[in-house]
Amino acid sequence: MADHSPATAKYTTSHGLSNQQIKRYSRQLLLRDIGVQGQEKLCNSSVLIIGAGGIGSPAILYLAAAGVGNLGIVDYDFVEESNLQRQIIHSEASINTSKTDSAATAVRSISSLVQCTTYNTLIDQSNVLEIVSGYDVVVDGSDNVATRYLLNDACVLLGKPLVSGSALRMDGQLTVYNHQGGPCYRCIFPVPPPPETVSNCNDGGVLGVVPGIMGCMQALEVIKLISGIQTSYSQKMLLLDAVSGSFRTVKLRGKSSTCAVCGPNPTITKPIDYVQFCGASPHDKVYLFWLITGKTMQMFKC
Repeated sequence: MADHSPATAKYTTSHGLSNQQIKRYSRQLLLRDIGVQGQEKLCNSSVLIIGAGGIGSPAILYLAAAGVGNLGIVDYDFVEESNLQRQIIHSEASINTSKTDSAATAVRSISSLVQCTTYNTLIDQSNVLEIVSGYDVVVDGSDNVATRYLLNDACVLLGKPLVSGSALRMDGQLTVYNHQGGPCYRCIFPVPPPPETVSNCNDGGVLGVVPGIMGCMQALEVIKLISGIQTSYSQKMLLLDAVSGSFRTVKLRGKSSTCAVCGPNPTITKPIDYVQFCGASPHDKVYLFWLITGKTMQMFKC
């Protein structure tokens, strides 16, 4: 069993952390898995979060608190009162303001050490490569079909890991795509579901705690990716059943030799029209389908 006690942490007098950073992140510096080198990596890193909603909210807050140097936040929506039940980065004072501005205000209130770049725009095939290229890791909190394919393809083309999370009703899912030789989103789902099978949170509902848990797990995976800790969910998926209070991990299929974007003979070499490809507009929607991994069949939402 690994020894994670504070006494085993290694320190050096040669580092790039300021006195303020040492004081701010002292509890993380005590961890053997983080230490000075891990914290330096966090402070020098950049993470892009797509969606400042139920999943993106806790991810943004915890990544800012952990000391990620530059956070990029993409969202084109405005804060509504119904968002406040789960989108904890926003407040009543934020209603009718842009989610990116509201989220940036929250980040600044947590830490002046973190740079926050906002993109109050719809991310699509015309701007995705330009936006994603400036970041080390991408966090998908979009919960819609078209944007998931868009981000996946951009991350594959640019060589970025994609930390994907979703939540609906009382269920949550998390995985890391395009990392450590694991599959990308298209490897698992080569074609989108029929538009008529698409549901949404307005219809199905969601308990606010569920996207909160999944967003925290996304932040955890990002911190592990950046600091050099082995990620838990490359080639695997975490499933949360909030009713029973249980977590399960299922193994994903490996990289597909026929994948249109990451396979040996890709047919997608630049972003495409994802609205046309999916037959649905990029709104906050989720869908049900079956994931088959060996002898395991698991219905989940995305």
